[in-house]
Order: sequence, then C-alpha cells, then structure tokens
Amino acid sequence: MHDRIFLSSPHMGGSELRYVEQAFADNYIAPVGPHIPAFEQEFEAVIGHGHCVAVASGTAALHLALRLAGVSPGDEVLCSDLTFIASASPIVYLGARPTFIDADPATWNLDLEVLEAHLSARRRAGGPMPRALVVVHLYGQPCDMDAVGAICAEYGVAVVEDAAESLGALHQGRQTGTFSTTAVFSFNGNKIITCGGGGMFVAKDKALADKARFLSTQARDAAPHYQHSELGYNYRMSNILAAVGRGQIEVLAARVEQKRALFAGYVERLGAQPWIEFMPEVPTGRANRWLTCALLGDDAASGYRMREAVRLALEEANIESRPIWKPMHMQPVFAQDAFAGPGADEAMFARGLCLPSDTKMTEADLDRVCELVVRAARG
Repeated sequence: MHDRIFLSSPHMGGSELRYVEQAFADNYIAPVGPHIPAFEQEFEAVIGHGHCVAVASGTAALHLALRLAGVSPGDEVLCSDLTFIASASPIVYLGARPTFIDADPATWNLDLEVLEAHLSARRRAGGPMPRALVVVHLYGQPCDMDAVGAICAEYGVAVVEDAAESLGALHQGRQTGTFSTTAVFSFNGNKIITCGGGGMFVAKDKALADKARFLSTQARDAAPHYQHSELGYNYRMSNILAAVGRGQIEVLAARVEQKRALFAGYVERLGAQPWIEFMPEVPTGRANRWLTCALLGDDAASGYRMREAVRLALEEANIESRPIWKPMHMQPVFAQDAFAGPGADEAMFARGLCLPSDTKMTEADLDRVCELVVRAARG
C-alpha cells in the first residue's frame, strides 16, 4: 500500500520549530507571549493592510467581526451559500437569521445578480434591511469585491470578507480580505498555511481591532483586579500557535505557487477529458488554488455517480478527496432559513469534487492520482 496522499495537510517550512523552541526557552507557554504581536505585525506586512488580531480560529474571528458590525438578535444577515458551515454559524451565535445567496457557476462565488435582486426586493417590501453580508472567497477564488462593495453600499449593508480559504489570492492585484471594514482568515490544519489551528481578525480601523482584541480576552477592563463591564470571549491565539504561524508566513508565497502548479498539473493531465470542468479563474483576480476543484459528469445525476465513483476509487487507493461544500441551504441545521436564487449550487454540489492538493505531492503522485481518476470515471 502506498503512503496516504492527503487532500491538504500541514507543510512546515523549517523556521517553525525554531520559533517554538524560543517560546519554550523563554517559558512563554501561557497564552500571552511575544510571538503573538510579532505574528500580527508580520501578517499585516504580508497582506499590506489594516490592523490584525490573532485569535483561536477563523470562526472566532468571524463571530467578532459580525458582533462589531452591529449584528443583533433578529437581524437578517446574508451569506454565501456554497461554503463551509463556519461562514454561517456565527450569524446564529448572535441570534440573527441567515439568508443564503446562491452561487454563480461562472465563478463559484456568490451570484451578484441574485444578491442585488434580493436587496432590491427587501427595499421594495419595506421594513429592516439585512444588517450584513458574509462574502466568501471560495476555495481561494477572489470574489469581485468592487461589485460587492458597490451593491452593499447602495443598500446600507455592512460587508465582512470571509477570506479563510484565500490567503495569497488577489483581486485587482490586492490581497483578498483587504476590501471591507473587517475580514477574517483561517489557519486550520488544512489551509494554505497553518498554525495547527487559529485565525486572524483584520480591521481597517485600529479602534475596531482594539475592540476585537478586548472582546477576545474576556473583555477584561483596565483594572488591577478582574473586572468586566461587558461579556467577551476566550478567543485569543496562544503564543505557541503564533510561533508556528510566524514560520509559516515565511513560506506563504512558495505555497501559493505550489498550489497553482498542482492545479496546472491536473489541467494538463485531465483538462482534455469531456467529463471534467475545473473551477475557473476570474479575469479580475488570481486564485491561490488552495484546493483543486472540478465538476465531473454531464449533469447532476450522472455527475453524482461519477463523482462518487472517483472519490471511492481514490479512497481505496489510500488517496484523500472529498465532495465540494454542501450548500448551506441544503444543510438540515439551516432547513428553516431563507435561500435566494435558482439553486445553481445544488447541481454543482452533485458534481463537484476536491482533488488531492497537498503541496508535498510529487509528479509521480500526481500521475497516479490522474490515472485513477480517468480509470474510475470511465467505469
């Protein structure tokens, strides 16, 4: 049996251990330590924008962003439908109601026409408008933030960028997560760089970042004793995780190029097959290709059978793949919530597969994966 090929596993660059050993030598094993502000500053330098707060997860960062956007119980919050549940869960944490916006098959990101139509209908109906939009840069594909920003400004809707999957991706030459008042990134174990966990809250304004930092440390007031005038969260990143993150930041550019090279390798080997459509790249941006994703089969029904045949064949060969995200409006936990759009992402889900995108894969690994995909697809 071959060694397992993972979908996207951690890939250390070399400096991570040195930073962690430094934390041990200095005895900064408790959560607070010097690697945290250093990581935040280095992240700010990489994205070229804003003020950063390192937190326990991307989900925590999004929870903070929505709270600081003024989301309250009963509010409507719009959210990309084709995404991971962490994009939507914090909406519910705050007692708000998600409305999921369908995906555009041309970009895989939220459908801008559906978004505008929904907001226009809300305005005509009167009553409160949605409080915020969580817009996801799906699988590292940059969303058209110029258009999103213009639409939401017209209707007075706050925008929070979920850039959890898109570190290293560019829209109009700028890093995703730098176009809205607040944005979030993730360093989960499968992301393009990882701390083994953790996330980053990013704000244009220092005052917002300071408030997020305050809330993330249990909202402790400035007093010699423990005093709290409002409720906060235990959301700060640990010094050890930040040490790992500092090493990972150093190899981000290399990881983006490796991910894009993997995608190009798949297209070279499989792109001529009539039964596969790779996730496109928008002309206004540069995707980081965090995961190489494709639609298999000719329609939803045949695609599902082909997708599952390929996925199971790969798993039998000790190779990890997985279906693309199941749309949020199809999730049982959100069955009672609203959905806007024709359901284009339902057909995409039926056909969609994430292929192994591990930056430690060799050319021989890629050849073997593609040979298995072709064999399974042909039955």
